[in-house]
Amino acid sequence: MAAVELDKIDRKILAILQSDGRLTNQEVAERVNLSPSPCLRRIKRLEETGVIRKYVALLEPAKIGLGLLAYVNVRLEKHNDTPGKGASRSPRNDFAASIEQWPEIVACYAMTGEMDYLLRVHVEDMDHFSRFMMETLLRHPAVLDVKSSFALQQIKDTTALPVLSGQS
Repeated sequence: MAAVELDKIDRKILAILQSDGRLTNQEVAERVNLSPSPCLRRIKRLEETGVIRKYVALLEPAKIGLGLLAYVNVRLEKHNDTPGKGASRSPRNDFAASIEQWPEIVACYAMTGEMDYLLRVHVEDMDHFSRFMMETLLRHPAVLDVKSSFALQQIKDTTALPVLSGQS
């Protein structure tokens, strides 16, 4: 997917919206020194081109009872994902479909290296994690091995991308 051409004003708009997606168009326009109409056109273009994927509310996990954050590396059984007959029923595809159904997993990345996937898992506590691992993840027929790490302290956690670097 090709990058969308962004000028300095587009990047400022993106930085502002990443900081506070609830700002009105008028407020964004004032912060980037544009009138509201051209600002709204720019925001609409950023939405239509997929630069802005969606607007969300970010929740504080501990305040909703999800006090344990784990990162889980998953290795799948050897698989044949070559195109053709049966590719849609491969272990990799079955696992990816299962991931979508497990709410504890909030992010999943296919990885290079010794493990196939990296999962970010939010759960209530160690008992919840144990149940999820034993009753769900490890029971998946494609899972060969897992390695878990637990977050001890949050140093940085942001959803904001570095849009102000590399300005055109």
